[in-house]
Amino acid sequence: MLENMGDADRPSAGLLSFVLPVHNEAANVHPLHGRLAAIVDQLGHDAEFIYVNDGSRDESLAVLRGLARRDPRVVVIDFSRNFGHQIAVTAGLDEARGDAVVIMDTDLQDPPEVVFDLVAAWQGGADVAYAQRRTRKDSWFKRTTASAYYRLLRRLSDIDIPANTGDFRLIDRRVVDELKKYREVDRYLRGMVSHVGFTQVAVPFDRDERLHGETGYPMAKMLKLAADGILGFSTFPLTVISRIGFLASGLAVLGALYALAMKLFAPQNVVEGWTFIVMSVLFVGGIQISMLGILGQYIGRIYREVQARPLYTVRSVYRHGEERPPAAAPNGASRVGDA
Repeated sequence: MLENMGDADRPSAGLLSFVLPVHNEAANVHPLHGRLAAIVDQLGHDAEFIYVNDGSRDESLAVLRGLARRDPRVVVIDFSRNFGHQIAVTAGLDEARGDAVVIMDTDLQDPPEVVFDLVAAWQGGADVAYAQRRTRKDSWFKRTTASAYYRLLRRLSDIDIPANTGDFRLIDRRVVDELKKYREVDRYLRGMVSHVGFTQVAVPFDRDERLHGETGYPMAKMLKLAADGILGFSTFPLTVISRIGFLASGLAVLGALYALAMKLFAPQNVVEGWTFIVMSVLFVGGIQISMLGILGQYIGRIYREVQARPLYTVRSVYRHGEERPPAAAPNGASRVGDA
């Protein structure tokens, strides 16, 4: 699969950057870092580990600062508040200096040892090596809804976004530089990576269970990410309908059934023409509200883009365990220390 993918000259011992978003993962940081450090030692690459503390409420920042004191390769970016997973990854990409960048979560559901295969694919000529889930130890509901979502996304999207993938992947420096030009607010990074192009290959793996803590993607955030994937890469107007639209449509069905029942079983209580009027008004009203909900989704995205607010704000950056002023902010970012 890796043959004839190009004549790119990959460094055998170049710098690998690891972008690692952290949100309430204090118990997972040390096990993850130990496994990543061992992998880097075996690969023979220089490495930097960029941990982005995304407004954690537990002891994650203290753990990360201690890690940075012990390992000079560790960089800790501390957000001023929680900005979300996709923004945290974006901040890591903005900071990364490596010849290749590995993006992975810190909950250890994505086995760090897959990095060996990702690096092998990259050295074989791939510009993007994305980890594709062969199996996953999630609930039946999550597996079923994820499968349905990816089928819908591939059908509606303007680009081909691989199924059963997350953000766990290795990206060549050329691709990272292109991604840094994408500064939209409602971000769906795996879609952006597909949009950029270049040579992209799948690396199958088996996903583990979360080691400690709770998922950072509850239902509301999963729905938001799903909407970003579809609305950000498709103009087809029937993917996410607002809750009000669903409610109105449901009421229209109930009203229509009631009107029909009255017409059939108690016609003496029905005013002439009432059934048709009620059914028409409820049906048309439900459709109108649904369409307004869809338009509202797109208008809301336009509104957030024209505001041109920074994607994130950095409180502090820790290198070698010491707090340092944030570097000059890239386009679309804000650093507290810039004032």
